[in-house]
Amino acid sequence: MTVPSKEQIIEVLKPIHDPEIRIGIVDLGLIYDVDINDDGVARIKMTLTTPACPYGEMLLAMVHREVEQMEGVSKVEVVLVWDPPWDPKEMCSDYAKDMLGIW
Repeated sequence: MTVPSKEQIIEVLKPIHDPEIRIGIVDLGLIYDVDINDDGVARIKMTLTTPACPYGEMLLAMVHREVEQMEGVSKVEVVLVWDPPWDPKEMCSDYAKDMLGIW
């Protein structure tokens, strides 16, 4: 069985949107790192826009569920980090920056 690449995992995460601001978590720059080993263990390091995000648990669960369903993934670890803190200037897409008026 072939394990998915980091890029394939990121593609699966792109449709997940922060329901509060309706922008994808990848576009927002909330996914800090994705790693998968040869045994299919995927580790996703991510943050939230704020520690008080009311949708934090839901977003973490969505990330876990989407990656867990990928062929070749045997285990998923979603690690929530606050360092470095999320900065809107680090968003990954011009679309997200336009939507939030940040340049």
